[in-house]
Amino acid sequence: MLFTSYEFILFLLIVFILYYCIPKRFQWWLLLAASYIFYFTSGAGNLFYILFTTISTYYFVRRIQKSKDAQADWLKEHKQALSREERKAYKEKCKKKQWGLLLLTLILNIGMLAVVKYTNFVIHNINGILEMTGSGSRLSFWDIALPLGISFYVFQTMGYAIDVYQGKYRAEENFFKLALFVSFFPQLIQGPISRFDHLAKSLYEPHSFNGKTVAFGLQRILWGFFKKLVIADRLVVAVNTIIGDTASYRGIWVFVGMMFYALELYADFTGGIDITIGVAQTMGITVTENFIRPYFSKNIKEYWNRWHITMGSWFTDYIFYPISVCQPMLKLSKASRKRLGEQVGKRVTIYLSCFVVWFATGIWHGASWNFIVWGLANCVVILITQELEPFYRWFHKRFSVDGTFGFKLFQVVRTILLMSALRTFDCYRDVPLTFRMFGTMFTDFNWGELFSGALLGLGLTAWDYMVIVIGFFLLLGVSLVQRSGSVREKIAAKPYAMRFVLWFGLFLLVLLWGTYGIGYDASQFIYNQF
Repeated sequence: MLFTSYEFILFLLIVFILYYCIPKRFQWWLLLAASYIFYFTSGAGNLFYILFTTISTYYFVRRIQKSKDAQADWLKEHKQALSREERKAYKEKCKKKQWGLLLLTLILNIGMLAVVKYTNFVIHNINGILEMTGSGSRLSFWDIALPLGISFYVFQTMGYAIDVYQGKYRAEENFFKLALFVSFFPQLIQGPISRFDHLAKSLYEPHSFNGKTVAFGLQRILWGFFKKLVIADRLVVAVNTIIGDTASYRGIWVFVGMMFYALELYADFTGGIDITIGVAQTMGITVTENFIRPYFSKNIKEYWNRWHITMGSWFTDYIFYPISVCQPMLKLSKASRKRLGEQVGKRVTIYLSCFVVWFATGIWHGASWNFIVWGLANCVVILITQELEPFYRWFHKRFSVDGTFGFKLFQVVRTILLMSALRTFDCYRDVPLTFRMFGTMFTDFNWGELFSGALLGLGLTAWDYMVIVIGFFLLLGVSLVQRSGSVREKIAAKPYAMRFVLWFGLFLLVLLWGTYGIGYDASQFIYNQF
């Protein structure tokens, strides 16, 4: 049941009506039931995975919390009788037990994710090695489908487990409330990856009907539908045509496909997140923002602070920082500084931590080498950018261009082109092919082909291109206005007639210009695959 389907709209309407009709104390129970019904529609067998994550996490994290409580009570009771060394030894003993429980939770759940997501990838690579060695043996691939949203809910739940272990908040005692946190249906398709202490504040609370909140939620949903149905699902036709015929579409067409995909991905992913946040808002629930105008970024580091924010913060908080300060890494840092010197040695652990994070980011996006190379390429660009900081400082000191509109525009365009170029690994899904096709932009680049009428051979009509251009400038205009505050708040301050024209006009744009398929399902969201 995808967001852009008749079934989902009917499902949402029923849930919405019931949500505000039933007694408020049962609202979160309704959301739990709705979430499992929603997940059931993706396949009854998928319920095993989400239940396994929920049950195992609840059991082991509750044991971690009980150990922490017992530790605090025992230390309080024996405070006067224990020496400092005895208290320290007891804390270390308890910490070891809690760490063991956390490690078991992580192994079970991330292990489950690894098995269903990466088994065939491993088999494929083993078979490749066997073929290279001349062996006639081959391993059989597993017939296993990737459960809906497993990468999102496993990471979200493991973040909860780590937070409880670190003492950021207490473990949830109600199993069914934890089950709702894990399965909350608007987030299942493509995130965001919420933190328990943030989402729980509004997820379990009773909510009265609030006209403004509901209206804002519906407006956010409508904006998401516009991005998805009018822009993304229209552009995907041209993108698939270009990447599907590498013999015909080379040079300038690789560039066109690269830029089309950049806009398609943005409209697709942010459109889905808009629908997620809007659905939650109609029921008074606050979901974390996942994008803050990423294509306005002036460098790649800023871009990743604005794009898929919850994923980036998850990898930073739960992988980068723990790796950076773990004992083996601290020992490596000390040894590197001693042998390689302060300037070089201090970079070793930073580079290694970044490498691990971006390798994990790449393979999280997909079980294939193109995603791994894409992740590591991001790592390399970020590290090179950091190393060039002295040059940048010299440049800005020598030339007074920093802060000027022209230089800001140059930085934004540079970042968009760089990120779009890296995304070609996502387009072609084959590393050697991606390099070859990217190279044709420098060896077979002919601007004249764009004006020969060949653009109409990509599966789009002149009308489609006009709609895309209008949609692009509408996205740009909204993003520019957002820099000074919420667009919905600004519109809400306008007279009723103007508000009606704006929102009804957007509704008509979606209705008349939307790309529709069978069952109102033109194209799946790109991030469904993760």
